[in-house]
Amino acid sequence: MEQVLQFLTDAIEFFFGHLMIWNGIFAIIIVFFQRKNPKTVWTWLLLLYFIPVLGFIFYLLIGIDMRKQKMFRVKEVEDRLHEMIRQQERQIRNKEMGASAPDIAGYEDLVMYNLDTMGCMLTDNNDIDIFVDGNAKFDQLIEDMRRAEKFIHIQYYIIKNDVLFNRIKDVLIEKAAQGVEVRILYDAMGCRFFRKKYWKQLNRKGIKTAEFFPAFFRWFQLRVNYRNHRKIVVIDNKIGYVGGFNIGKEYLGLDPKFGYWRDTHLRIRGEAVSGLELRFLLDWNYTAKENLFGDDKYTTGYVIGERDGCDVQIVYSGPDTAHQQIRDNYISLINKAQKSIYIQTPYFIPDEAMLAALMIALHSGIEVNLMIPCMPDHLFVYWATHSYMGEMVMNGAKCYIYEEGFLHAKGMIVDEKVFCYGTANMDVRSFALNFEVNATVYDEPKAKEMTEIFKEDLKRCTHVTKDMYAGRKLIVRFKEQISRLLSPLL
Repeated sequence: MEQVLQFLTDAIEFFFGHLMIWNGIFAIIIVFFQRKNPKTVWTWLLLLYFIPVLGFIFYLLIGIDMRKQKMFRVKEVEDRLHEMIRQQERQIRNKEMGASAPDIAGYEDLVMYNLDTMGCMLTDNNDIDIFVDGNAKFDQLIEDMRRAEKFIHIQYYIIKNDVLFNRIKDVLIEKAAQGVEVRILYDAMGCRFFRKKYWKQLNRKGIKTAEFFPAFFRWFQLRVNYRNHRKIVVIDNKIGYVGGFNIGKEYLGLDPKFGYWRDTHLRIRGEAVSGLELRFLLDWNYTAKENLFGDDKYTTGYVIGERDGCDVQIVYSGPDTAHQQIRDNYISLINKAQKSIYIQTPYFIPDEAMLAALMIALHSGIEVNLMIPCMPDHLFVYWATHSYMGEMVMNGAKCYIYEEGFLHAKGMIVDEKVFCYGTANMDVRSFALNFEVNATVYDEPKAKEMTEIFKEDLKRCTHVTKDMYAGRKLIVRFKEQISRLLSPLL
C-alpha cells in the first residue's frame, strides 16, 4: 500500500513539476490540430494559461472541432438527389423558374447557394400554418398524429416526462398498436433527466427510440457541444413540423419560472415536408443504424398544398459540414434587405460576419428591429446578448425586450417578403456547434403575416433607447463585458 501511495505521489509531483511542458503540448494541440477562428483559439489559450490542465479538460468537453467528420452521408441518397439538384440549378441559371416560383425573384443566388452547398431543394405549393402558442401547436400536432396511417417520426432536443409528453405518449402507443410505425429521436443532453426505463417501456409498446450522442457515464457528457438541437415531426410524408417548441410543460406556459412561453413553430403541408423527412432519416440512420432509404413509403407520398402556394427551402447545418448554412442564409437575407429586417431570438451572439452585415444594413438606412427575452435561462449568454443588443442600439437599431414571459422564437423576416424561422438561435453555438434546421420561406403574404405577428409582440415589449442603454448600472456593464469576453465559448 505504501508503494502504491508513493508511486501516486511521485506521479503527481512529476506531472505538476512539468506543468509548463504539458500546457505547451496542450496549446500546440489547440493551435495546430484544430482549425478554428483565431479569436476562439486565443480565448482557449488564455483559459489554458490561467487554469492549467483543467482548461484543457474543458477543451476536450466543449472545444473539439468536428467539422471534418462526415457523419450523415448516405451514398444512395446523394445519388438519388444529384440529378434533381443539378436540374433545379440549370433552371435557375437559365431563368426558367420565374413562372413556377415568382417569389424567389431577387433571391435566386440564395436558392442556388443552398442547392449547391447542401443539396437543399426548393419546393413550391406548400401550405404553412404559423403557431406562436404551445397549447395551440401541440393540440394540432396531437390531432395530426391521431390521423396517422403509416408512420410518425419525431425528433426533439428536449423531451420531458411530464403532463405534455403523457398526452403525446398515449396517442403514440395507440397508433403503434394500430400498426403505425413510430420513431422518436432525442438528444442525450437535452433529455438527460428522462430516465432510461421509460424509453424501454415505450420500446415494449412498439415505439422505436434512438439517443443522439449518448452520455459516456450516466449524465457525464464527453461532447457537451455538438448537440442535436433540431425539432422535427413528420407524419405520413403529408404533414411536417419545425420550429422552436420542445416537449415539456414550460412550453405550455405551465412553469412559473418562465410564465407565458412565446415561441414560433411552422406546420407545413406540401413538398417541403420531404426536406424535413430527409433530415430526420439521415439523423436516424446515423443514430439508430437503421437505413430507411430503401423503403419508398419514407421518400414518396407528399401532398401538394392547396391554399398558400409558398416556396420553401428546408436548410440545415451542423459541425460536420463545411458551411454554416443557416448563418449564411441570415447573412444573405440581411445583405439583400432594402427596407426592413425583423429579428427574434432568445440568444443574440452574432459572429463578426453577421454583426458586420447588420452594421452595414443599419448605416445603409435599413430599418433593423431586434427582439430578445426579458429573463435569462443561461446567465452568461443572457448578458452577452445584452452586450451585443446594446451595440445594435447605439448604432441605430430598434431593440425590444419581450416582457410577457419568455421569448424563444428564432428567426428573421426581410422586407416582408421572405423569412427564415426554425430551431437555430442567432448565436455562435447554433451557427457552428449545434445541429439545426430552419425553413426559408419565399412568400410575401406569409412574410407579411409573420411581420404582423412581430408587430403584435411589440405591444408586450419595452423599447430600449440609447439613453436607457447608456444609463445602465456599473454592475451590468461588468456582467456584459465578462460575458462578451467569453462569447466565443458560449
